[in-house]
Amino acid sequence: MDNTFEHRTGPADLAARTTYPAHEVPQWFTEAKLGFFIHLGIYSMPGWAYRREAGRKTPPELAYDYHEYAEWYANTVRIPGSPCATWHEETFGVGTSYEDLAFRFAPSPENVANLVATLVAAGGRYIVPTTKHHDGFCLWDTATTPFSSVSRGGPDVISVVADATRAAGARLGLYFSGALDWHVSHLPPIRSDEDLFAFRRNDEAFARYAAGQLSELIDRFHPDLLWNDIDWPDAGKGPEEWGLSAILTRYLAEHEATINDRWGIPFHGYLTREYTQVDEPLPEMWESTRGLNRSFGYNRNDNPADRLSGAEAAWLLVDVASHGGNLLLNVGPRADGSLDPYQARVIAELGEWMRTYGRYIYASTPGPAPFSLLTPGATAYFVREGEAAGSAGAADLARAFWLAPDGSRIPASCPAPTSSFPVALIVER
Repeated sequence: MDNTFEHRTGPADLAARTTYPAHEVPQWFTEAKLGFFIHLGIYSMPGWAYRREAGRKTPPELAYDYHEYAEWYANTVRIPGSPCATWHEETFGVGTSYEDLAFRFAPSPENVANLVATLVAAGGRYIVPTTKHHDGFCLWDTATTPFSSVSRGGPDVISVVADATRAAGARLGLYFSGALDWHVSHLPPIRSDEDLFAFRRNDEAFARYAAGQLSELIDRFHPDLLWNDIDWPDAGKGPEEWGLSAILTRYLAEHEATINDRWGIPFHGYLTREYTQVDEPLPEMWESTRGLNRSFGYNRNDNPADRLSGAEAAWLLVDVASHGGNLLLNVGPRADGSLDPYQARVIAELGEWMRTYGRYIYASTPGPAPFSLLTPGATAYFVREGEAAGSAGAADLARAFWLAPDGSRIPASCPAPTSSFPVALIVER
């Protein structure tokens, strides 16, 4: 699958007669560098996706039958003979549907608030929870549908996240599935990349429904970022007052905010890249996103070989920032809103690393050498353990020192400090 969305711009006739506002990505976003995605929903309750063993490849035509994204459970469970369908029936019985699991999904507000505080303490400058994923289940107290966490007896998750995020001093983003809503779409399960964009509603009724939900989120939570996914119903891409252009025009005029590129319209704030290696700076602001393993939603069945370590997460951040991007790193809480021990450990390790090196990550721009970053007062050259200062590519070592993970300074004439995490040669200006 092509993981780029900026070239999907919807029906040409609507694009030609619809205007969008002038927009510049705000400084807070370009300087943030690290944000955290939170994928939490009904799918967190089963917390299961297919586990691909090392060295085994899934044929492209079966990729959706053997989907490795746990948040896609509601689609995969409907594919006859899929591993997910088999596991679901063996686990929950013949008479239990995916939507029945909504009554078992009850995240603790305390756990969710603590999770947000943990992510901000780990260095996240913005937090992006899923408000509604493709299953159509809403995590706020919405007037648009009874298919919500509040109507099913649970908490208003988005209110908890919003309050905790703002209390911690971070920016709030909101993820919304604009194109796909399987709760109100009576279509076959998606089994290919072609189906992904074909099996979705594009009628006016659904466009108004999506617009009503998005407007609720904007009016109630005043997010700093809107993170739409896949596309938007085509009927809502015109100039009507309930159309997407009108909603985004009002939103961007009233907030120091930005939007991503997955709306299916000829307008965006920044580009997104999902599980994609970017080797050169892109021509505009961009954001890399991925999970700590192969899934965004919690997967109790994941392969430990697919898990990022704390050191690998830190290197990923340095790599993305050194190519001019932000990293939106995902966590997938369990159904109670807490992280499993593996994810909690990685976030804690990344946070400890950020407490030493974050000052050279935030507000940085790509530096003169690989894995180097320019900040207002210094250039940071990130290297692996044991490398000599000269290998970092720094021209002037007279004002340079190694910054060790514990915050100590070591002369540049010495080898790099020993650590599996990135260590930095700092050249002050």
